[in-house]
Amino acid sequence: MRALITGITGMVGSHLADFLLAHTDWDVYGACRWRSPLDNVSHLIERVNQRDRVFFEYADLNDEVSLVRLMEKVKPDYIFHLAAQSYPQTSFDSPIDTLNTNILGTCRLLEAVRITGIDPVVHVCASSEVFGKIPPEKKPKTGIHEECPFHPASPYAISKVGTDLLGRYYAEAYGMKVMTTRMFTHTGPRRGDVFHESTFAKQIAMIERELIEPVVKVGNLKSLRTYADVRDAVRAYYMLVTVNPVPGEYYNIGGSYTCTVGDTLNTLISYSTHKERICVEVDPERLRPIDADLQVPDCAKFKRHTGWQPKISYEKTMHDLLDYWRERVGRGEQFLTR
Repeated sequence: MRALITGITGMVGSHLADFLLAHTDWDVYGACRWRSPLDNVSHLIERVNQRDRVFFEYADLNDEVSLVRLMEKVKPDYIFHLAAQSYPQTSFDSPIDTLNTNILGTCRLLEAVRITGIDPVVHVCASSEVFGKIPPEKKPKTGIHEECPFHPASPYAISKVGTDLLGRYYAEAYGMKVMTTRMFTHTGPRRGDVFHESTFAKQIAMIERELIEPVVKVGNLKSLRTYADVRDAVRAYYMLVTVNPVPGEYYNIGGSYTCTVGDTLNTLISYSTHKERICVEVDPERLRPIDADLQVPDCAKFKRHTGWQPKISYEKTMHDLLDYWRERVGRGEQFLTR
């Protein structure tokens, strides 16, 4: 069996590759741009060089010809479409690039599958951000379920609405085996430093090494989030495509621990060797023009269908995230102060 992961060099894609290599006998193909950073998959490079079940193939979501050639060459049994412009804050500055990559890029990918005549099971990764800014009085008591209306609060979220709808369209219009997920906040080792909990951990690690002043710069600390570990998330994605996959279905997936962003910051600070010295400062540049600030999922539909449950505790996730940044900072890597 062959699995194709778009975005294999990202946090989720790299963890998914690790999971598939450890828990299946599938060959894993990763779609990479020529300029894709390989930091998250550096531990796989020796296997790639030896062609030991891991293969990197050039492709770009903005180049349909490359995607057609990719499908013709790999002929995957499973496709995990994770590649995207995935930073909501960046999307305010680069809305056209975000919409092009995420909406048209997904369309190009699904068209490449369709016109080459292959018949894989396809996972299209949307985002919980599609639900956007839900007023507290309108949030269902059990959390945001699949039928809640979309109210995207950023160009990124708008792009993921398009991604979500494209996945369902190709399943319904062409009988393709496409399913869509809206994963809520998920994190852990390899998380990009543009995301709130990861930039907190990075700053704390740098403070511990006395590389920056003992001040953690933050954005909106009042946003309510439900956290999942990335390693639980990729296990969910595997179960999505292997446990009685239903073409056209769409699922909310998320963790079980809910708190504010400020609570997450306090948790990470509490793990620090310098916790008594650390101050917090709001940085206006870290505030979004509009924020999806009530991200609490109802995952009952996916759990009923697959039996998936999160296994990794919030505390372990945060410990591992902080240790990830401690290791990188300890190696002497240089980072932007963001």
